[in-house]
Amino acid sequence: MTHAACAAIAVLVTVAPVVLPGQQPIRIGVDLVNFGVVVTDRRGTPIPGLTKNDFEVIERGKPQQIQFFSAGDEAISPPLHLGFLLDASGSMDQDLRDVQTAAVKFLGQNEHAVDTTLVDFDTEVRTTIFRGDNYPRLIERIRMRKAGGMTAFYDALAVYLRNASIQDGQKILVVYTDGGDTRSTITAHDVTDLLKASDVTMYTLGYLEHQSSSYRNSAQMELQRFSQMTGGQAFFPSSVKELDAMYEKIVREMDARYVLGYTSTDTKADGSWRPVEIKLKRADLKGAKLRTRPGYFAPLGPGSDPTR
Repeated sequence: MTHAACAAIAVLVTVAPVVLPGQQPIRIGVDLVNFGVVVTDRRGTPIPGLTKNDFEVIERGKPQQIQFFSAGDEAISPPLHLGFLLDASGSMDQDLRDVQTAAVKFLGQNEHAVDTTLVDFDTEVRTTIFRGDNYPRLIERIRMRKAGGMTAFYDALAVYLRNASIQDGQKILVVYTDGGDTRSTITAHDVTDLLKASDVTMYTLGYLEHQSSSYRNSAQMELQRFSQMTGGQAFFPSSVKELDAMYEKIVREMDARYVLGYTSTDTKADGSWRPVEIKLKRADLKGAKLRTRPGYFAPLGPGSDPTR
């Protein structure tokens, strides 16, 4: 990330108590590198029942030994932290009630997360972490929000990612927005850097029907890019009535998610980007698609340059 981007992110202190002082807090490494993986068939339906032996992991062209594997078993899976970003800007005025109802229903189906980070945003960004046993307060917070102001979408993502960078375990972010950014202090390029440096899986619901066709196309491409680079997915409903079905798809993927962990054979703590490819080894799974993030940043050792 550029020095300008880091400085821009620091401005977030005026709208939220959480700031991003740069990339280093996201990059500080862990011995075991974890990847959340979703495998779907040709129709996009998640494929359950796979085992560690069905996968292979390659980092910079070198095979890695999978040392941790979980197929949804809560007893051994890393804790799941759920994030939910809710656009409450003025353009949401007509649809906010239906959007809130769908969000409440989705969050009510969540049985696995140890906590939920709610980030609702308009001109400002507000964030609160709710424990898994504090569902009523989470719902109250969603229901009380009124539409108004501009759209600080990029700032909201940055604030969430700063919180997520200090959480241990799996991190899944679900975003609802009805348009592009009109207010943030950082740029889409900065967001790309932050997502690349994070281990968050991002699902986006972009309701863009109120936008012009040309703007809608560019916004769709951006939201798809943000989601795909994390191993997530973007959905674009043509009506808020379609939200329930799309949330159900996300829930099914969360339930069928695999977690793979390994200790890299590359022991250098240089903060460099390490591309990772995870492949299916079973020849009978023709047409299956695997989604995950494309790599990670190595840990930083003494004397390493965190801006490289």
